[in-house]
Amino acid sequence: MARAWHLKSRPDGTPTHDNFELKDIELPSVEDGQVRIRNLWLSVDPYMRGRMNESKSYIPPFQIDAPMDGGAVGEVVESNAEGFATGDLVSHFAGWRDEAVLLAKALTKLPELSARAQDFLGNLGVPGATAYFGLLDVAQAKPTDIVFVSAAAGAVGSAVVQIAKAKGMTVIGSAGGKDKCDFVRSLGADQVIDYKAGPILTSLREAAPDGIDVYFDNVGGDHLDAAFARSRLHARIALCGMIGGYNSREPQGFRYMIRMIAMRVTMKGFLYGDYVGRLDEFYREMGALMAAGAVKSHETVVDGLENMPDAFLGLFTGANTGKMLVRV
Repeated sequence: MARAWHLKSRPDGTPTHDNFELKDIELPSVEDGQVRIRNLWLSVDPYMRGRMNESKSYIPPFQIDAPMDGGAVGEVVESNAEGFATGDLVSHFAGWRDEAVLLAKALTKLPELSARAQDFLGNLGVPGATAYFGLLDVAQAKPTDIVFVSAAAGAVGSAVVQIAKAKGMTVIGSAGGKDKCDFVRSLGADQVIDYKAGPILTSLREAAPDGIDVYFDNVGGDHLDAAFARSRLHARIALCGMIGGYNSREPQGFRYMIRMIAMRVTMKGFLYGDYVGRLDEFYREMGALMAAGAVKSHETVVDGLENMPDAFLGLFTGANTGKMLVRV
């Protein structure tokens, strides 16, 4: 019998284990055009917190007492679809469970890039593509730029740091605590800020006395406001996520946002889905960076489907360095 995590109740503030329930699910037979998948690796991501609210967004909310979903990599164990054979490794969106029966059109065969399967949930998956396109397309970052990255020890942030350094940029990363700051420094960051050690604006002023050209935002709040304060002329801000406010009902205030006018700052939000038509480019470029050793994979692995809520909740307490993954 397959198993899947269900949303038992909607969180009020920070989620707890009481909001989740692991249940048996009955899988249908594999009909024409369908494939049965045994999941190997599951992804947990900060955006999933927003899906636990009953509100409209760019992706539908989780439904109460229904199986949850998310990024996953699995192995084909039964196929009734042309182009897919037993043993094929595929990525798909039926995560938070150990098995699934899916239409072939919902699957993507993993490209032949001499990479590990789990890399397609990390640097070769949504986090890596988000970092790549957010930095180079949305922020239009170039080699002479000074780039500030928040949550630089996380899945997206660590990829941004490495891509920026590979492209010849000066990188300032923010992370919480000595161990994570040491990790960001090991990625090649020129300056590392411990946001737990003092006001982020004071630290950023010291790290970037001449200001910044690009801010890649994964946090929002005081980090984004500090970026406003330190923006140079024609700075660009790529809004990827605001994990600092996902569990809060309080609005975020920005004291220095007015500097966007004088500095002619450009700020743009974006989503991974905006770039799915350019994934061939991404695989080619990121695959080359990884093959050259310029971008390396880093992950925190939680074993067992039963521990998936622990992995998810760990995203909000700093439990992960690099990509947080669940090994089924």
